[in-house]
Amino acid sequence: MPLTMYRAALLPLAMLAITCGNLATAESPQAWTDKELPALIELYRHFHANPEVSYQEKQTAARLAKEWQDAGFEVHANLGAKAGGHGVVGVMKNGEGPTLMLRTDLDALPVTEKTELVFASKVRIEGESGEDVGVMHACGHDVHITNLIGVARYLATHKDAWSGTVMLVGQPAEERGAGASALLADGLFEKFPKPDFAVALHVDSTLATGKVGVRAGYTMANVDSVDITVRGKGGHGAFPHTTIDPIVQAAELVLALQTIVSREIEPREPAVITVGSIHGGTKHNIIGDTCHLQLTVRSYSDEVRKQILEGIERKAKAVAAGANAPEPTIQVSEGTPSLRNDDALTTRLAKVFVATLGAENVVESQPTMGGEDFSQYGRQGVPILMYRLGAVDARRLARFKELGQEPPSLHSPLFYPDVEEALTTGLLTMTAVVRELLPPKNP
Repeated sequence: MPLTMYRAALLPLAMLAITCGNLATAESPQAWTDKELPALIELYRHFHANPEVSYQEKQTAARLAKEWQDAGFEVHANLGAKAGGHGVVGVMKNGEGPTLMLRTDLDALPVTEKTELVFASKVRIEGESGEDVGVMHACGHDVHITNLIGVARYLATHKDAWSGTVMLVGQPAEERGAGASALLADGLFEKFPKPDFAVALHVDSTLATGKVGVRAGYTMANVDSVDITVRGKGGHGAFPHTTIDPIVQAAELVLALQTIVSREIEPREPAVITVGSIHGGTKHNIIGDTCHLQLTVRSYSDEVRKQILEGIERKAKAVAAGANAPEPTIQVSEGTPSLRNDDALTTRLAKVFVATLGAENVVESQPTMGGEDFSQYGRQGVPILMYRLGAVDARRLARFKELGQEPPSLHSPLFYPDVEEALTTGLLTMTAVVRELLPPKNP
């Protein structure tokens, strides 16, 4: 059901739900959040100032494990060996009922922070190519981590508000699309209860604080990285007839690849092929042996994903054949499946968000061509929902608009959330999710 169809009808229910929630426990979620927020903001600042990139989230994972353990969860660490082994799972059983999985990602990005916040990250590491790079939580994972610590504290101290099993998952290497599959390969749903539902949130740099965005169906894309090495025969630039020029092949291939989306994919199917990098040659007058191209490929459906990847291989081989060149090397890596929110779960929880925040603060989010490996849990047959959390104060967004500027996007060195308001909304909505999906047996 479209979000707009049930908003108006739910306003009376929203008031009833809030009233009933206050009767069920002496302390309302809002009162608890207001009381706990200062300590959680200090914790957020710690995570923000001490980021760790994918595969290296050792200290982040250790602090998260300690916080969940201190809250009373049964904690298991050092999970997901294929993604560095920094996965953390916390389990709390509270009577009979379904199992709900709540997930946070742990990793930061190799981005040098330029926000000038007093707690800005000053962490620097050696990058993959040996260069000195800064590290920053430019994608809001520090908000996600802090939020799930707050949720853990709430659940542990309000056991009268829910019944069932909560499984908290701290997932490494989301930015590399490797963490979820590593945890699953490590037996996440065999060692621990396979959840009946899985929910996560993600900050949104274009959405005002106090609001959430929700959408059923496809919301994020299949993501594949493709490396193509075009091969030729090197020689002197003055005698091209004695060579097979790989750079000319690469130029032809870049143009040929664009026709896959424009002429082979059904126009109503979203798809993107971007050649992000080309490296070939060493000097003005030398024709080299190889040229290396790096592509990112985005789609939604499995059928279109397969069609695009097959098309890339066909085009690359055809260009080589046309130049009488050796066959190119084609490697597909870092694949992440598209994220599809479960229809029934999305509709159910959208009503909860309206009841919690008011209809004016729940919007229908737009699908993007970004990627998110939370999708992997849905591929295991678990109904999933990832919703968007407003992260930037409405006045700040209005000022950007007034100046004719776009707000700093996620992954920007200038991005920062208005964390007090964002955390408040995250805590209120995610604890409401628990109360809805794991209702108490004797409310």
